[in-house]
Amino acid sequence: MTLLNLAQEKIPHDLEEEIQRLKKERNAVILAHFYQESDIQDLADFVGDSLQLARAAQKADKDVIVFCGVHFMAETAKILNPTRKVVVPDITAGCSLADGCPPDKFKAFIDQHPGSIVVSYINCSAAVQALSDVISTSSNAEKIVRQLPADKNISFAPDRHLGRFVEQKTGRKMTIWQGACIVHELFSEKELVKLKARHPDAEVLAHPECDEAVLRHCDYIGSTTGIIQRAAASPAKTLIIATEEGVFHQIRKTVPDKTLLQAPGQDESCACNTCPHMRKNTLEKLYLALRDLEPQIHLPETLRVQALKPMERMLEMSA
Repeated sequence: MTLLNLAQEKIPHDLEEEIQRLKKERNAVILAHFYQESDIQDLADFVGDSLQLARAAQKADKDVIVFCGVHFMAETAKILNPTRKVVVPDITAGCSLADGCPPDKFKAFIDQHPGSIVVSYINCSAAVQALSDVISTSSNAEKIVRQLPADKNISFAPDRHLGRFVEQKTGRKMTIWQGACIVHELFSEKELVKLKARHPDAEVLAHPECDEAVLRHCDYIGSTTGIIQRAAASPAKTLIIATEEGVFHQIRKTVPDKTLLQAPGQDESCACNTCPHMRKNTLEKLYLALRDLEPQIHLPETLRVQALKPMERMLEMSA
């Protein structure tokens, strides 16, 4: 949906009311990632990280799943729910990690390491997932790797920073695809050190997709959900957070009295902690997706079945 096309649409004045009405009419459930804008998070039936959303999608019992996230997340919902319609507000909402790991090049990568167990971070396309032995998320990657046979090599993709972090936590050496998230890689070690100096009592929380140079200055490293939970539990009154700014909304709802500071990027003028792909989804597009049941996610059945196996294995190993 282009800006021009969106401007030509007749958008009702009370969007939230219309979205709620259409949700009931379509027998739909709205799933949203923590990185979505706050208005979408507040309207969603379930808000979570990638692992939580995969579980929510697996349990979905509505005719329609409206997935407010990025493309690979909606594909995950379709993999787990072949008979249900899965629609997204914006079909072009992609992911730098998924885009940077095309299936043909990934196939060549794993062919170079025969016999390896292929662990793919969920931030990849269904086609890449289908080439994998097991999927992981930032919430469970360490747990997944610890369960794998010690005598087997591991190939891990697509995020090199998460892969390195898991190596350090588990002691397992892995062959790692050299991808990165355009949001988390932009946080600056130099500027973070300066910010910490100005706020010496602050606690620094970060996602493992950040560069190792940034992570070495952090008090807590964990998944999106882990960051939200630690923010609530931390005794610190000021928190410096190195992840996408959508999590701030959930933290403020839990601990509104705390001061939340964005971890800085190299350029002070950039919105470094805002994912441009996640923010393609808007309330207007969410309304149109419910109204038209488009754009819809379609997967070839052969591909879906292939991708389902490593996805189900992840869910079983994460129980």
